[in-house]
Amino acid sequence: MNQEKEKLERNVRRAAGVSALRKIGKIVAEEQQADNEKASALKWFFRYGWIVLVGCALSLAHFAGWL
Repeated sequence: MNQEKEKLERNVRRAAGVSALRKIGKIVAEEQQADNEKASALKWFFRYGWIVLVGCALSLAHFAGWL
């Protein structure tokens, strides 16, 4: 009887551990995806953002009458 109870408790702990690991894995995967999206946005900004910045500066200069 005591062995059955220990086996049941061990199985419950194992199931709880597996469940916790799956939840942690899901959280880590979501954070990695968010980090990848941020990195992609920064790459775009550094690749094309300077063009937008120059365009804004030229527009400001044109409307201010400097050009």
